Amino acid sequence: MRTGKPEDASDNVPQRPSAKLGVQDYKELLNQLYLARYFDVRLIKEKKRGRLKGTLYSSHNQEAVIVGSLFGLQPTDWISPIHRDMPAFFMKDFRSGWRNPERLGMSIQEVCAQVWGRTGSPGRARDNWSHIGSRRAHIVHSTSMLAGTIPAAAGVVLADRLRGENTVALTYNGEGSTAQGVFHEAINFAAVHKLPLVTIIENNHWAYGTPTELEYSQRDFARRADGYGIPGLIADGQDVLDVYDKVMEAVEHARSGQGPSIVECKTFRAYGHGDHDDDRAAKYRPKDEVEDGRKRDPIAVMKEQMVKLGYMTKAEAAMFAAENKGAGEVTDADFPPEVVAYMNEGVEFAVAQPEPPAEEGGMWVFAEGE
Repeated sequence: MRTGKPEDASDNVPQRPSAKLGVQDYKELLNQLYLARYFDVRLIKEKKRGRLKGTLYSSHNQEAVIVGSLFGLQPTDWISPIHRDMPAFFMKDFRSGWRNPERLGMSIQEVCAQVWGRTGSPGRARDNWSHIGSRRAHIVHSTSMLAGTIPAAAGVVLADRLRGENTVALTYNGEGSTAQGVFHEAINFAAVHKLPLVTIIENNHWAYGTPTELEYSQRDFARRADGYGIPGLIADGQDVLDVYDKVMEAVEHARSGQGPSIVECKTFRAYGHGDHDDDRAAKYRPKDEVEDGRKRDPIAVMKEQMVKLGYMTKAEAAMFAAENKGAGEVTDADFPPEVVAYMNEGVEFAVAQPEPPAEEGGMWVFAEGE
């Protein structure tokens, strides 16, 4: 936890990237944490009301990883999210304006239509979750194959480099995916060719139902980097500022031509692997472990730092109390009105869209015409 103001950094110690952030940046980061949380809990509520089909993969309690990693990217940088990072699809390039039509990210309408399986979605209802991407928005299409997007992202930035562009690709992966062969093949390729690739490992302590001690012999998954001679950084995944600092360090390393890095974000999964796993997760995860893992809520951590810095008062911090509550405990009153309004725009758009006609079932399966 930071105890001093960013500008108090010693002249003898390199300033953290977050030292350049001002009060408005802090407020924006907090609002983005609220939005990522509200997206998650709103969909959980919608599913319980019977308005959604399919499996939901919650990012509850892991929002700092998404928000902190995206905040410092250039609009033209690439991201490669996975199923637990759905807010990343519409939060990319948010600093250009949430509703800016020129923003290089998907719209909340597109993402909600994807979740609802309606015609306004990029995938035309072929999947109700994260199997989407956008060349225009520089989002690599997601896949269920663990670590499978890393070689795709490496290829994308290699092509950009050959065209003389200076983009960076950011991939997201659970810690369990680091045991996959494709993870090592892709990281090795990126290291050999010094590609501008940053691989985030979301270490939420469980690969589905497998605990970390049965996944890897080392305490820190960042040590995976050692075998490739690349940096392996560790971030507090509950502290959006620490995530921002470590990811920005890796991004600048990549953009300067020095090659890839791994950033391990130590976080905790609030619910099961998906909502189909919630009841089972309550049995394979000890109750005290879950309670301890959820104590450091990213929203609460950010508020505490802002109060210490004088960026908000204790009264202001208490106004919207979404932190340390489960999806069934929060209401719309626990979130800033602008966050609720933004999500409502996406939901209202999605539910108003029709399901695609059955005749579309064969579309995009075979090449048509010439």
